[in-house]
Amino acid sequence: MQDRIIGQVKRVNGPVLQVKGVTDAAMMELVHVGEGRIVGEVVKLSGTTATVQVYEDATMIAPGDNVYGSGMSLSVTLAPGLIGNIYDGIQRPLEELRKLSGDFIGRGIEASAVDESKTWPYKPVAKVGDTLCAGQVIGTVQETDRIVHKIMLPSSYEGEWTLSWAAAEGQYTVGEVVAKLIQGGREVSLTMVQRHPIRVPRPVKERLALDVPLVTGLRVIDSLFPLAKGGTVAIPGGFGTGKTMTQHSIAQWCDADIIVYIGCGERGNEMTDVLREFPHLTDPRTGRSLMERTILIANTSNMPVSAREASIYTGITMAEYYRDMGYDVAIMADSTSRWAEALRELSGRMEEMPAEEGFPAYLATRIAQFYERAGHVRTLCGEEGSVSVIGAVSPPGGDFSEPVTQHTKRFVRCFWGLDRSLASARHYPAISWLDSYSEYATHLAPWWDERSQGRWSGNRTKILDLLQKETRLQQIVKLVGADALPDSQSFILEVCSLFKNAFLQQNAFDEIDRYCSPEKQVAMMDLIISYWELGSEAIAKGVPMVKVRRLGVVQDMARMRFNIANDQVDQVERLQAKLQRSMLQLGGLYEE
Repeated sequence: MQDRIIGQVKRVNGPVLQVKGVTDAAMMELVHVGEGRIVGEVVKLSGTTATVQVYEDATMIAPGDNVYGSGMSLSVTLAPGLIGNIYDGIQRPLEELRKLSGDFIGRGIEASAVDESKTWPYKPVAKVGDTLCAGQVIGTVQETDRIVHKIMLPSSYEGEWTLSWAAAEGQYTVGEVVAKLIQGGREVSLTMVQRHPIRVPRPVKERLALDVPLVTGLRVIDSLFPLAKGGTVAIPGGFGTGKTMTQHSIAQWCDADIIVYIGCGERGNEMTDVLREFPHLTDPRTGRSLMERTILIANTSNMPVSAREASIYTGITMAEYYRDMGYDVAIMADSTSRWAEALRELSGRMEEMPAEEGFPAYLATRIAQFYERAGHVRTLCGEEGSVSVIGAVSPPGGDFSEPVTQHTKRFVRCFWGLDRSLASARHYPAISWLDSYSEYATHLAPWWDERSQGRWSGNRTKILDLLQKETRLQQIVKLVGADALPDSQSFILEVCSLFKNAFLQQNAFDEIDRYCSPEKQVAMMDLIISYWELGSEAIAKGVPMVKVRRLGVVQDMARMRFNIANDQVDQVERLQAKLQRSMLQLGGLYEE
């Protein structure tokens, strides 16, 4: 840090300071305020006056305190050791802060984002004399059992560089030099550490099509409203509808390589649950702790509001870093509404003109900038990687017409709306099949059809159509009663009831039902559609609907989510054969 004074505090308004006498400062420059070295950032410049927002408690900052410039923007440290760590909104490790200041974070405390004393097993990849460009790999480190951390040439290195010296294979700390590069007579030394500004997206070679799903194991998501790897989705819902629990389930079971969980302005008790549970959750693919592929950012509602605004940028920058190594990364942002509220508070303190519901006029721009950093890309080193953003939205009173939800819907292509009535009925996950949608379904159809002999798209369309019809029929039933419906319409209600209970609903605590493989999902949906088609055919031949409903195979179908494991898909196919035999026998009894 360059220890230079850029001005003195003129006015203190919560986390927003006015600084006078500024002649040598840059927009978005990282600064330190007062002798306590409170971390802040320049957010506005006007003549010799600057506006600074601080990321810590501004208590005891007074007019006349010196403001020190650093000559750099707010950046994150990127190096081996990020995975398994727990950070605050500006990437300070909470465990280290606790050792330094106890249970409450002290003011002006700094700690390295990664352990600088720990040694890592480094293996060189590039050879002396090789020509390298930004993003290319110079060596690797085995960060966890599953994650090979690639040491890359920082994206700020423009043009071609020649590797003049490379460290031998061995144990090194992150701060030790592992390579030296030459460009036009200029030599630079590289360590395993690089820094990147949090508000600047990391560069990529090209963006790729979103044609592979992020498999979550939740049937209502994967089969009806799928999310692509590199896609964006919003999960809006009122208090208690299950946003956080849905994100927890996706974090544990989705097929992303790395999870970045951002607790942005959430209540302290919720983040406490996350911090306690995640280390004890088991990664189903390795049998080891889920923390071995997880980075947690905890910025609770009682932490400084400015750090909350920065936290999602901190998280997505770390996600892009691992994406550039060729990994699929999933970000859980819980919740973007609290982040938007931080924007509103800071905007009000800076006396900016408010827009709808007091949010700043640039709210839509900031939301777009965040979600646009998702994507499936070809990285600078030629690998394919992705960042998928799963953002929870907490609309006050569950009102989806409020600004944050509405602006978010403009920039995401998938929407999992949570329904309070489903949550009250203990239907998990409480994702409404009427309010939700996915624009990725068309692009992902070839992937699913390849695993279902081309039936997935047709079955999905049929079941969504039936659910729409069931909603209209339920309105009629409320008026005239279920007995007034003909068997053909009553059977729609029967099939949809079976589909909701045997397919859409899942028990997160059941060993079998908590995760459903794509193969089992395809077979289960195919079976229920067959029940609909064969049953409708039987009813058209004169079979009473009550006879169809009482078939023994229907009870087996209702219990198949608990009784048939993911590796026993052939048992679903046996139920399919049993259903066909039962329907043939039943139809034969009533044929003339």
